[in-house]
Amino acid sequence: MTRREHLYNSGEFDNSIYVIQCGYLKTSTFSRDGRQCLLAIHGPGEVLGEACLVPGVRNETATAMRSALVWRIRSADLLSAVTDDMMMERVVMCLAERMSEQQQAITNLVTMNSEQRLAATLLQLARKLGHRTEAGLRLDERITQDELSGLVGTTRSRIGHFLKKFHRLGYLESPRGAFILINERRLAAHAGV
Repeated sequence: MTRREHLYNSGEFDNSIYVIQCGYLKTSTFSRDGRQCLLAIHGPGEVLGEACLVPGVRNETATAMRSALVWRIRSADLLSAVTDDMMMERVVMCLAERMSEQQQAITNLVTMNSEQRLAATLLQLARKLGHRTEAGLRLDERITQDELSGLVGTTRSRIGHFLKKFHRLGYLESPRGAFILINERRLAAHAGV
């Protein structure tokens, strides 16, 4: 897939589940007035499109954030393979993990202000897509302020304001070759997580 290419679109029927071999994809949905809600960012080894197991059309769009290689598995093939106990366990774990992530996102929307949600979102993304270094959690994949605003549920200008504040307080750095380097302990304390 090339950058900005859609894997599948909201409102379309698609009976496949996908596994990302390399690259990053984002899933999003749109309000009636066209505002984007970024649901999640998915990286290598992750599964997306699992809602194909429920009859109906897609309620989100999956878009490549940069070039990506994705494996497609038809839902019928997946369901026939699930007779194997090990495969069943992996499918259930994947679905449970996704449900847990969504429940945490809902909890954050209800219990945190937008600044805390940004801190929690940056931590979650860095833990999921980044790697640990001696200096902190390093996230190399560039995520735009527009994308962060869609994940957090606030405006792009508020994201910019909070990012500057986090840099000033020493929670974040922007080293050469990386999107951000996070002081995990300090940012987690700020987010209250």
